Amino acid sequence: MAPLISTPQRETIDMSTFTRPLAKWWLAGCVVWVFGWSMAARADEGEVHLRASQLGYRVGEPKIAVAFARDGFDGPFRVVEADSDKVVLEAESEFLPDATWARFTRHVEIDFSALRRPGRYRLAVGESRSVPFIVADDVFAPLPDTLLEFMRQQRCGYNPWLDAECHQHDGRTAYGPEPSGTHVDARGGWHDAGDLLKYLLTSSNATAQLLLAWQLQQQPGDADASTSETNLFADRVDSLGKPQPNGTPDLLDEAQWGIEWMLRLHPAPDQLYHQVADDRDHSGWRLPQDDPVDYGWGKGGARVAYYADGRPQGLKSYQSESTGVANLAGRYAAAMALAYQVWKDDDRRHLLARQCLQAGIEVYRLGRAKEGVQQGNSHGAPYRYEETTWADDMEWGAAELYRATNDRSYLEDARRYARLAGAESWMGRAETKHYQYYPFMNLGHFRLYDLVDASTQATLAGYYREGIERCVRAGRGNPYRIGVPFIWCSNNLVVALVTQCRCYEQMTGDKQYAAFAAGQRDWVLGRNPWGYTMLTGIGQRSPQDVHLMTTQLSKRPVRGGLVDGPVYERIFQNLRGVSIREPDPLAPFQDPRAVYHDDVGDYSTNEPTMDGTAAAILMFAFESTASSR
Repeated sequence: MAPLISTPQRETIDMSTFTRPLAKWWLAGCVVWVFGWSMAARADEGEVHLRASQLGYRVGEPKIAVAFARDGFDGPFRVVEADSDKVVLEAESEFLPDATWARFTRHVEIDFSALRRPGRYRLAVGESRSVPFIVADDVFAPLPDTLLEFMRQQRCGYNPWLDAECHQHDGRTAYGPEPSGTHVDARGGWHDAGDLLKYLLTSSNATAQLLLAWQLQQQPGDADASTSETNLFADRVDSLGKPQPNGTPDLLDEAQWGIEWMLRLHPAPDQLYHQVADDRDHSGWRLPQDDPVDYGWGKGGARVAYYADGRPQGLKSYQSESTGVANLAGRYAAAMALAYQVWKDDDRRHLLARQCLQAGIEVYRLGRAKEGVQQGNSHGAPYRYEETTWADDMEWGAAELYRATNDRSYLEDARRYARLAGAESWMGRAETKHYQYYPFMNLGHFRLYDLVDASTQATLAGYYREGIERCVRAGRGNPYRIGVPFIWCSNNLVVALVTQCRCYEQMTGDKQYAAFAAGQRDWVLGRNPWGYTMLTGIGQRSPQDVHLMTTQLSKRPVRGGLVDGPVYERIFQNLRGVSIREPDPLAPFQDPRAVYHDDVGDYSTNEPTMDGTAAAILMFAFESTASSR
């Protein structure tokens, strides 16, 4: 997510530029007020609230829901058929002592893991019912393709969701070997979040995770893994995202969109650009094709393209704390080497595959020469992506380059960077800087694991286990056992935690964290105080009024965007420029530990992000292939 929209800098947006007829605002306010009062009243009447995954569960996995109320309540808890209300199982429950959330003083866990018959069900206690959910081994299979709908909606250059071209003049250089203002072709890529900026920092990670999601579900011996139709990834759109098949699974079309932009940012063997536009972007609500912002080359003209030189940057008041380029270089190399692995035997893309491998090798060398981090840049405010880690990225890049080339020097590099990265992470911390420990999990350990000896494997698995254990301990502080700090992009952290658990399980065969991981995943799917999934258009109660210009102005919903997620109440209260319509319909469920609002004005919790969505695609690829493993 773009820090320039999703941190306090977003206060520079003038919400008054997002206009609606006064009568509609008044009517909506009345409806929301009545709905909010009604929900608060119901919550005070002793209703038992049931929170489970709104999508469902695999047949053989742990199935644990949460029930809560203001006062004591009695079971028995039942699993009933969604349509007939016929009881199919009496569920076990466990009272959670000293577990409170907001005004709710009694919480219980409901364990219905014994339900192993596929079907459509609800949880029931007394007159209370959960939303329906599915039990089936393929319950998560549709999600990766569905989440791609949001990725296509974020495309820059040509946007298929809007059927419009945008930002055709990107960009003109700042820093680097060329005179300032020199044209460089930086068209394409993805808009980062609710804004229109583009970052290699996040896009490289998104592209690599999409390609890894493809690799994950390919079985050894597939005749043509780059073009074969699979159960998990369908072919419904062409390379431009238009609704017509083109013989390529949509996941790979989307990954190629990212790859082609990344190649443009590397116009020469020793050159790399890392960011297009800055917080001058925040000039009001508009569709991408109508962007009027002037970066010095006329309204709606070229936008600045920042060169990755490994030094502090900032064209106005504020400077980044950059120290190198290895964070970008490692992720770039990982994405390019993965692209080579996927497309090297594809008759239509083998030349692209070779170009990707060469670019990955060249940019990896830049990272070796300038170890350190290239942070994001701001212009009129001090808020930016403040990444401080880079060894994890170089490990991932080296591991993928070894897989692509069989050059043992990359394997030795990967071992060295793995030791440097260790278990360093946000995991177990209550606070971090914005995107400080990015990506939010180290996929390098996972991709290196099967390339090394047993002793090194044990070390790599230990790094993962250490981080997971920290999160298990942190989760004991809330009734949902959620092990992440509720800082900006908490949902991204949840997705990363689930993925790390699944990587660990696949590496070692140790399933001790299976139930913990399922609970974290189910938090995103509705097992949370607010009873919302955290993905737009997914589930019966999902974010609708999100902080996204395209949907707000077009009045069209888009499915599959992972929203930022809950934050500490104090974060929300200390932000200027945040506005929600009162009274809050979710007020009974807000707690100082975390608040969430399905409201366009709450950019801290309800803005969907491109890189978070790509990470969720990888997570659901793990979830969808778990049964076959």
